[in-house]
Amino acid sequence: MTTNMNIIGITGTLGAGKGTIVDYLIKEKGYVHYSVRSFIAEEIKRRGLEVNRDTLTEVGNDLRAKHSPSYIATQLYERAFATGKNAIIESVRTLGEVNALRSKGNFYLFAVDADRKTRYQRITERKSETDFVTYDTFVANEEREMNSDDPNKQNIAACIKEANFVFMNDGSINDLHKKVEEVLKKIGETEYKRPTWDEYFMNLADTVAERATCNRGRSGCVIVKDRQILVTGYVGAPTGLPHCDEVGHLFKKMIHEDGHITQHCVRTVHAEQNAIAQAAKRGIALEGSTLYCRMTPCRTCAMLIINCGIRRVVCQRKYHDCAESEQMFKMAGIQLEYIYEEVQQYDKQ
Repeated sequence: MTTNMNIIGITGTLGAGKGTIVDYLIKEKGYVHYSVRSFIAEEIKRRGLEVNRDTLTEVGNDLRAKHSPSYIATQLYERAFATGKNAIIESVRTLGEVNALRSKGNFYLFAVDADRKTRYQRITERKSETDFVTYDTFVANEEREMNSDDPNKQNIAACIKEANFVFMNDGSINDLHKKVEEVLKKIGETEYKRPTWDEYFMNLADTVAERATCNRGRSGCVIVKDRQILVTGYVGAPTGLPHCDEVGHLFKKMIHEDGHITQHCVRTVHAEQNAIAQAAKRGIALEGSTLYCRMTPCRTCAMLIINCGIRRVVCQRKYHDCAESEQMFKMAGIQLEYIYEEVQQYDKQ
């Protein structure tokens, strides 16, 4: 899924300055803030417990064990993504969280560290509800959270190693701000660009494609009218037949006009065909609608599109051998558009 937003994860040692970076990104850059710590604190209060360092660790680990190592971070990512704005997810503490966030795209992990005694002095000065501890307790808490072989438990040391950028915060707040500003320039911070309707529905077609059951060419299709989704479809075997992903492909060679030979899987139904079949099964009229798909529809799909009354076809890219489909659409008065100018190259033999 494409997006113009940046999501920054913040990890680091206790009292190193994670909050200072967060405040800067919120106040100076307009980032939206989400905190793993706050998420866990909400759950602690829901359970009727006291919020402290022990319950934060115990409940956080419990949530990860019950759901997944990435559960909390994924929940916060979904909240952040829904805003469409640049966002921060603070207090990333497990490798599962790092890996889950990184798989989403446009994610950068910031880590911050400082001298231990300096950090202890900072937490005693900020006087939060979890910071009234002795220096020995502070050290013990940190050691407990720094390393773990359990993917559900905190492993700050490993998270710091995985960070895209590490900030040593032994200087002034202004020094830290300058370091953050330099990194923001490197990652090409951009203002969020709201997708057009075509980009929006094409992104949905990409999501539909994730259900495809033939890894030869995973694609999805969305058919829309008056900006309302009528039906979707993805590449896969006919209902009740084995999937290519399970039993393999059934190939047929095709010789193109330029003499190039490609192999196509004939076991599967194309995304456009499945979407149109679903509409027929449900009695949904497609007259005057718009179809979104990954590449120029093949000849068979083009004929079905023409006959069911679809008036506009939007593709991500042009297929390398699409002249016949393009000609048929032109003759039928169907508007054919491409999001990108790139041409999909020949499949490997």
